[in-house]
Amino acid sequence: MAWNDGGNGKNNDPWGSGGDQGPPDLDEAFRKFQSQLSGLFGRRGGGAASSGGSGGGRRYFLILGLVILFGYVATGIYQVDQQERGVKFTLGKVARTSEGTYAPPVMPGLNFYFPLIQSVEVVNTTKLNTNHHESLMLTEDENIVDVSLDVQWLVRDPIKHVVAIRDPENSLVQATESALRHVVGSSTLDSVVTEGRAQMGAAVQARLQDRLDIYETGIMVSKVNIDRSGPPPQVKDAFDDVQRAKEDESRYINQARAYAEQILPEARGNAERVIAEANAYRDQVVARSEGEAQRFVKLLGEYQLAKRVTRDRLYINSMESVLSKSAKVMVDVKGGNNMLYLPLDQLRRQGDADENPANQSSVDQAAEEIMRAIERNTGTSRVRRDGR
Repeated sequence: MAWNDGGNGKNNDPWGSGGDQGPPDLDEAFRKFQSQLSGLFGRRGGGAASSGGSGGGRRYFLILGLVILFGYVATGIYQVDQQERGVKFTLGKVARTSEGTYAPPVMPGLNFYFPLIQSVEVVNTTKLNTNHHESLMLTEDENIVDVSLDVQWLVRDPIKHVVAIRDPENSLVQATESALRHVVGSSTLDSVVTEGRAQMGAAVQARLQDRLDIYETGIMVSKVNIDRSGPPPQVKDAFDDVQRAKEDESRYINQARAYAEQILPEARGNAERVIAEANAYRDQVVARSEGEAQRFVKLLGEYQLAKRVTRDRLYINSMESVLSKSAKVMVDVKGGNNMLYLPLDQLRRQGDADENPANQSSVDQAAEEIMRAIERNTGTSRVRRDGR
């Protein structure tokens, strides 16, 4: 029974249409859809479309499927640059080998993955990243030091960097803090601030790399640069005073060493000179003694031959050697009680100082008269300074 045939003269059509309207024609609706689809592909609708029927609809559905498939495939094509590596996930997991290790990363070039099933995360493995870190910490000798450093790092294992740990950079920061505190806590303030900065950077780098390898972050530390290591600003003035005092100490020590290096060679030279002079004097004394001994032996032989003559000659030679070195003349008068003293040295100095020739001649005449008086009183010949 039709919708509009109620038997009681009422219209039972739920769409409220007229009594002579039937149900919608599915073939007509499909033809309209096919006509609209033909318009999309540049074909005109009409009788040919009507005559095509269901065969033409299947062809257009096939074309639509090919377009969707092409778009799907095109979406899955991606490129990995030379400095990058790709990590491919299949249903959220990274493929593993038969040994249980992670499969190698995607190498550079054009690659493909299945969208909605797989995903790819590209990681730059050659970019040098830098993390700045600074902190206040305690040294081994219980001093507070302010240390600032830069950590240069790059990704060595992209799969571990992406998969093994949730936040690799945060782990790097925490590991840097731990390694720095361990190294600084094992060093003194002088070592951290002055000559030990380079060694401290190398120690922090080695310890940091060990921590990152344990955490499987896939990060390789390239360099750790210590930018600043010194006391906190609150005590910087006092610390500078201490450093200046140490520098003064070092300078004084260097000056003392330089003075010692200058004095020691001079002292050694003087010691060698004194030793050489002593050896020369010894040789001279020994040679003189040997000569005197030989002369005495020869003189002994002459003395044994003529004792009186030799004795007188020795006496005269001795008196001559003594009196020739004296400017004063002592005359002992035989049988008298007085000894005459002639200050010939003073007379000569007076004569040399006086530039007047008349005075000089008078002095000489006075000296000559004195000598004559001595000869008359003593009955001896004139005594001369030269012993003749």
